[in-house]
Amino acid sequence: MDLLKTIQDLIKIRTVTGNKQEIKHAAEYIKNTLSHTDTIVEIFQTTASPVIFLRNTDSIDFDVVILGHIDVVPAPDDMFEPKIKDGKMYGRGTLDMKSFAAVALNSMEYVVTHKLPIKFGVILSTDEEQGSLSTESFMDAYPNISARIVLDNDVGGDITKIVSKCKNPVFVKLISTGKEAHGSTPWDGIDANELLMKTWQNIRKIYPYYSADLPQPQNKWFDTVHFATISGGLVSNIISNHAEALLDFRLTENSSVENLENNLQKCMEKGVSYQIVSASTPVVMSEDDPDILDYKRFAENIMGKPIEFEHIGGATDSRSFAVKGSTVIMHSGTGEGMHATGEYVNIESVKQIADIQIKFLEHLARKHTS
Repeated sequence: MDLLKTIQDLIKIRTVTGNKQEIKHAAEYIKNTLSHTDTIVEIFQTTASPVIFLRNTDSIDFDVVILGHIDVVPAPDDMFEPKIKDGKMYGRGTLDMKSFAAVALNSMEYVVTHKLPIKFGVILSTDEEQGSLSTESFMDAYPNISARIVLDNDVGGDITKIVSKCKNPVFVKLISTGKEAHGSTPWDGIDANELLMKTWQNIRKIYPYYSADLPQPQNKWFDTVHFATISGGLVSNIISNHAEALLDFRLTENSSVENLENNLQKCMEKGVSYQIVSASTPVVMSEDDPDILDYKRFAENIMGKPIEFEHIGGATDSRSFAVKGSTVIMHSGTGEGMHATGEYVNIESVKQIADIQIKFLEHLARKHTS
């Protein structure tokens, strides 16, 4: 497979989450890319968005699965025309994460054409950027699916780091109810906006504010929250009778949703309530896991430099396998600008990830037959 061409082709397909036509186009492109092999290709349809399910076996009890996604966030038109400069590829999805979706296709082609004796699958969702409802539907449709090892390349940024911990994303809606009145007579009303902001101030006493223009915490492994969206009020001269906000909490494995709810209950002003919109689970892997250490050894040999472990606040779809007991190896290439205008990936790091995967899969195949 021409890895760079495949990446460029995928980037040119404008798979912004919800763009059904372009997502269908990308799914067909992937199907055609592997048509010369014996890969089983299923475009699994969900009410949310399709999931592309590739495998070399009829079984759903896998030795290895690669998880990823092909949808992207919106971008200017020119970002869907990939550009290569100084060893970097620029464009929407170069880092998050079409380069590594292409790496997964490359690994699938290799496993199938070289007939490696492992049960291998690739699962690519198409709505990860808006919550991965398609992945949830897919996992519901295959409740017995399992994988001993999951390779997760959607933790991008630095190839010299393997992620051993991801936080639990919990989204909470605040709902504030007040009483309408004319803006000139606030004593006749109850301001829902005011109640919402007082509640937010209470929350900030438990979960402090951090910003790029403030001193950085030395140890960043703790619970955080940011004010994602807020709305309240219709016109300037009416006291608002309704306001809402969406909060994005990131919880470590040392916390829990139950503990979060206990804290929220203490923070609610009269007239304000909350709803847990969604919650997941943190992904925590042992840094002494034998498979992770084997993978790390191959990666260090190929790169010619040591790799460290790190913890990140972002979430990962691999949690759906982690809760089933899978060993999740979270490792990606180097780049910057995820979701930003200058998004790029270091091309050499993509090639290295591809080589690492092949060497690791060959290693697992040898172990399987020994």
